Amino acid sequence: MSLAQARDREQRVARENLKPVGQSTHFVTGTWASLKDVWGSRELTSLLVRRELKARYKDSSLGIVWSLVRPLAQLLIYYFAIGQILGVARSIPSFAIFVFVGLTTWGLFVEIVQGGTTSITNNSGLIKKIYLPREIFPLASVGGALFNFGVQLIILVLATIVAGQIPLDLNLLYAPLSLTVLIFFATGFGILLAGLNVYLRDIQHLVEVAIMVLFWASPIVYSFSFVHDKLQGNWLEQLYLANPITLAVLGMQRAFWVAGTTESTSQNWPDDLAIRLWIALGISIVILWIGQRIFSRIQGNFAQEL
Repeated sequence: MSLAQARDREQRVARENLKPVGQSTHFVTGTWASLKDVWGSRELTSLLVRRELKARYKDSSLGIVWSLVRPLAQLLIYYFAIGQILGVARSIPSFAIFVFVGLTTWGLFVEIVQGGTTSITNNSGLIKKIYLPREIFPLASVGGALFNFGVQLIILVLATIVAGQIPLDLNLLYAPLSLTVLIFFATGFGILLAGLNVYLRDIQHLVEVAIMVLFWASPIVYSFSFVHDKLQGNWLEQLYLANPITLAVLGMQRAFWVAGTTESTSQNWPDDLAIRLWIALGISIVILWIGQRIFSRIQGNFAQEL
């Protein structure tokens, strides 16, 4: 290339308007760009979900049955240790269904958060090779968690049929609202923690400890009536009910735990549970938005850190 040609090329390049590539990191306007990128990669997200499920049950003789083993084992432990030995089952009708509703709901939250937290580091090889919307990796964990939850939900419904306590009243409407709250809330933290875990690997271990604490802060193996009787609606009870996980678990119990809503065995429920769930949904959407925007701001150096 001659000197004149080089100068001409330099001038043409100088006249070109530079266009940014990749996602916008602006906290507000970048949201729409991120949504378009994720939506455009929906087929790839679906492939990642299938890959994750295949890898999870690869070379396993029981396959998908393993998604039921852990919650059923927990159910047996809590049923006998807490329900029978400690006598909690005497004050909670249909204790087995009550616990299984809580464990199934809680398991969905745990899978989304834990899977999301390690989703970027577990896919480091792919992330270092090509550019993809990085949000699809924690979202793939959400898809895998929802698949396992669906299997467990089928077992739960079958259990209510066998027990003769089929949830067919209007309380069943609590289920979709509760699940939406839980999914948005868990996904928000899953995406945020996925980004932070790239820079600080201790995050995934802190998450395990936090999950252990949060388990006992939700009415999974004890009823809300126990909390209400002890706190009598004071500020500690209101703080307890400010937890979206607690509200989601209570909503699912209201939907599927028929024995707890009948007049003869009626349990205490929070006042205005539906309103609290709608408020929690709004908060969860904000958490999801903030988590995604922080993730977008810090994802620029993922390839180097990995």
